[in-house]
Amino acid sequence: MENLTGKAISVIGLGVVGLTTAVGFALKGHRVTGIDIVPEKVMKIANGVNPTYEKELTEALRRVKINATTDFHHVLGSDISFLCVGTPDNADGSIDLRYVKGAAEQLAQLLMEKGTSHLVVVRSTVVPGTTEKIVAPCFKDLPEVGVCVNPEFLQEGTALEDFLTPSRIVIGEDGRRWGDMLLDLYNGTADSSSVLRTDLRTAEMIKYASNAFLATKVSFINEIGNICKELGIDVYEVARGMGHDNRIGKDFLKAGIGFGGFCLPKDTAALMMKGKETGYTPKILQEVLQLNREQPLRMLELLKIHIPSLSNKVIGILGLAFKPGTDDIRESRAIPVVEALLKEGARVRAFDSQAMPNFQKLFPQIEYCGVDEVLASDATLIVTAWDEFNRLDYSNSIVIDGRRIDAAKRAQIYEGVCW
Repeated sequence: MENLTGKAISVIGLGVVGLTTAVGFALKGHRVTGIDIVPEKVMKIANGVNPTYEKELTEALRRVKINATTDFHHVLGSDISFLCVGTPDNADGSIDLRYVKGAAEQLAQLLMEKGTSHLVVVRSTVVPGTTEKIVAPCFKDLPEVGVCVNPEFLQEGTALEDFLTPSRIVIGEDGRRWGDMLLDLYNGTADSSSVLRTDLRTAEMIKYASNAFLATKVSFINEIGNICKELGIDVYEVARGMGHDNRIGKDFLKAGIGFGGFCLPKDTAALMMKGKETGYTPKILQEVLQLNREQPLRMLELLKIHIPSLSNKVIGILGLAFKPGTDDIRESRAIPVVEALLKEGARVRAFDSQAMPNFQKLFPQIEYCGVDEVLASDATLIVTAWDEFNRLDYSNSIVIDGRRIDAAKRAQIYEGVCW
C-alpha cells in the first residue's frame, strides 16, 4: 500500500513497460502517477483494470493506488519521471524517436515552472546515443535536472515478476548524484552484484545487445532444428545437451517458428540499422532476422506435403498471440502464416484464449471460433504454446506443430517444424 515516506514518481507512457514500472514502484511504497495520452487506457488503469492481458500485473494493479491521468502537468508533483513511451520502428527497421523527443520536450517545458531538482529517467528502449543527443539537450538550461538511462528487461507474461526480482539493474548515469537517486528507488530489489552503473550510451547498448543475443539464440537453434529435421534427429534432445553447458544455458533454445513480440524483432532490426549508420554491416544480425522471417513459412511447406493444394481447404490455427501468457499479437508468427494461407486460397479458422479480439482487427476476414471447430479443419497449425493446447485430442487431425506440443504428436498425421 501507499507509503508516505516513499518518493513521488511520475511514469510517462502506460504500456506494458510503463504500467509494470508504475505498479512495481507502488508495491515498493512509492507514490506513483501514471500519465498517458489515451483516455480509455487511463480510465481503466484509474479503476484498477489492466488494459492488456498480464495476469500478475492485473492482480497487483487492484492492490495499489496509481494516480492515472492524461494531464502532463501532474509531473510537477513528482521528483523523478520515467520516460516509458513507445519507440516504434520505421519502415527500414530504424527506430522512430519522435515520441521520446516529444515527451522530453514537453517535460522540459514543465520543469522550467518547477524550479527545483528533478531526475528524468529514460526507460524506453533507445539506440545508443539517443539520451545524450536527443533527451539530455532538452534539459541543458535546467541545471537542477539530471538524466539517467534505466533499461528494462521485462518479458511479457512475467513482467511484474521480472521487475520485482530482476536479473540485473542497469543505471546509465550522467553524474553520480543522479545515479544514486535512481538506485535508491530500487533499494532491496537486488543485491549489489546485480547492479551495473555505466555511462548513458553503454546502458542503452546493454539493452540492445541483450535482445539481439536472445534473438540470435532463437534463430540459431531454429537453423540447427531445420538441419536436424532432415537428419531425423530430435533437436530438443540436442538443445537439452547444449543447455547443460553453463556458457550456453537452456533458455531461448526452443526450436520452432521463430520469435515475435515487440522487442526482439524491433530491437534487433534497430541495432542492425544503427550499425549500418556507422558504415558497418552487421551480417549476423541480418541473417538472424532473415531466418526469423522465413521460419514460420516452413509450416506451409510441411502442410503441402500432405495437402498439396490449399485452395478452398479449411486450415485451423491454434494460437494467435506472439507467446503464451499475453494478448499481444505484435510480430506474432501467426501473421505471416495467415497471410500465406490466404494467398494460397485457404479458408482460415483461428482460436486463441486471449488474442482473438486484437487479431481480428488485422484479419477480419478469417473465422474466429472454438477449439473444436479448429480441430475439425482439414489441417491444424499450432502457432502459440498455450498450456491448454497440451490437453486437446488431436487423434483425428493433420497437425503441423510449430511449438512442440507433446499431445499433438498423437495426431493422425503429425509434422514438427524442426523435429
